[in-house]
Amino acid sequence: MTGLSRTLEHARDRYDVIVVGSGYGGGVSASRLARAGKSVAVLERGREVLAGGFPSRFPDLKNEMQVTGKKLRTGPSSALYDVRLGEDMHVLVGCGLGGGSLINAGVALRPDDRVFEDPCWPDEVARDGLLDEGFRRARLWLNPQPDPRADSFTKYRTLQSAGAALGHSIVRPTITVSFEPQTNVVGVEQPGCTRCGDCCGGCNVGAKNSVALTYLPDAVRHGAELFTHAGVRYVRKQPDGTWAVHVRRLDRKDDSDEIVLRADIVILSAGTLGTSEILLRSRAHGLALSDRAGASFSANGDIIAFGYGAREPVNAVGIGYPAKLEGVEIGAAVSGQLEIDDDSVLANELRVQEGVLPSAIAPVLPVLFLPNGRLLGALQSLVNGVYKGPFARLQTFFAVSHDSASGRFVLDDDRLSLRWPDAKNEPVYARLDEILSKVVAQSGGSYVKNPLSGTVMGHQPATAHPLGGAGMGRDSGTGVINHKGQVFDTGAGHGTGDVHAGLYVVDGSVMPRSLGVNPLLTITALAERTLLLMQQDFGLSFDAEPLQGVRATPQDLSPFLAA
Repeated sequence: MTGLSRTLEHARDRYDVIVVGSGYGGGVSASRLARAGKSVAVLERGREVLAGGFPSRFPDLKNEMQVTGKKLRTGPSSALYDVRLGEDMHVLVGCGLGGGSLINAGVALRPDDRVFEDPCWPDEVARDGLLDEGFRRARLWLNPQPDPRADSFTKYRTLQSAGAALGHSIVRPTITVSFEPQTNVVGVEQPGCTRCGDCCGGCNVGAKNSVALTYLPDAVRHGAELFTHAGVRYVRKQPDGTWAVHVRRLDRKDDSDEIVLRADIVILSAGTLGTSEILLRSRAHGLALSDRAGASFSANGDIIAFGYGAREPVNAVGIGYPAKLEGVEIGAAVSGQLEIDDDSVLANELRVQEGVLPSAIAPVLPVLFLPNGRLLGALQSLVNGVYKGPFARLQTFFAVSHDSASGRFVLDDDRLSLRWPDAKNEPVYARLDEILSKVVAQSGGSYVKNPLSGTVMGHQPATAHPLGGAGMGRDSGTGVINHKGQVFDTGAGHGTGDVHAGLYVVDGSVMPRSLGVNPLLTITALAERTLLLMQQDFGLSFDAEPLQGVRATPQDLSPFLAA
């Protein structure tokens, strides 16, 4: 199957726009500006993975892990799962064409309105009405929907029963999965979800409405050029007002060779970690930035936890595609969610989702739980497999809430480092432990906060929803960017509201606080809003409506790729 991307030797020296990163923010930016007739290059550090190419066996999964710590670096730079081991917190992000959309659960929710009423946001975000239009467009293009058969799965019913006993009702959250075959908004034909549960390992069916199947094909159809294995180091403003983007080729053994591409506009959409690192490194190379650069990191009140030994089978381990177990359906990675609301204190609100572990990790699950003393059950599953015995009764939970967003990124020996000494003491973790312990107890199991506690993972909290580092603010004293996504310029002679012309940030790093829900829909909506504002500021002509009457498969887009 032909993909959308090319390697850097095909890149031109100059573009109207360079988009760094290809997740939700980068996908929106590339699609809209290509529709406006701009020459657009998208630079992605990872590689392109097509449906059918995601890891389905543990040896494949192991080869798709890149792990970085203070004194550790293992795995290829193009590996899908990017694990950052920190002294205060661990972070997991996706790496590939399509960004985190490739390996997330696809849960698409709008935050409580009180999130945007927080004075940390610029006033315009909550008041100018463009955010509502951004959410409308995000829903239109990503097409999130609840699973109509959610209540037929045991993991859903298990959470439903436990929640009811505790006085909480369950809902079916909207997720970016197509449950029936469809021709999507950009004409790509997608098969229906097989409910194999492997969403977080990468959808080998092609049913997930990822950026790689929505915004990016649209960008290519309108002339954008997508380049993989492109590691952007930093950006530098040129005397003529254009931007130089310094890039390393990551598909060579010696990645020290640097090339420089130039553009009138640069959009940093490399994700919270990537964008923060590029900005901090750019400052080290002379770019005048707000002192808030790297600040207000939030883990979005995240926790991934487990319930071990429920009374009845839960079936929360994926079976993959093609299925490893015939005649079984697991459901999508998330089918049900407990909503624990607090009308008086926003920070107390929780969302608890029943999750599924990817099938590729199944063979090693018993080993992961050995450090917690569950030797007998783990050994039994090593013999019987994880689809029967104790691990058939394993519950997986994805939970989100609110934290204080008190982390800070710094450069340590030219590499990004997260500082948050009190992260493990954030009140959210005690609240999550309390509710999850009660939920697991109702199912007859034991709560396991972290099966790898005491190993290389230590006792630090972990997140898959990193936010902040380039947060919006009213001026350079309160944020790194303004409400339009423009980067504040703090150089000599500039006021607190002045910006670097042509430099934008459009991704999860723009959040000045936690969201309390899975962030993908908000990132996409804010990206759509930023592009609406760019359209007005630059007098661009484009629409954001789906293509009409176009039917295509990803390989049909190959004629749009130059030789």
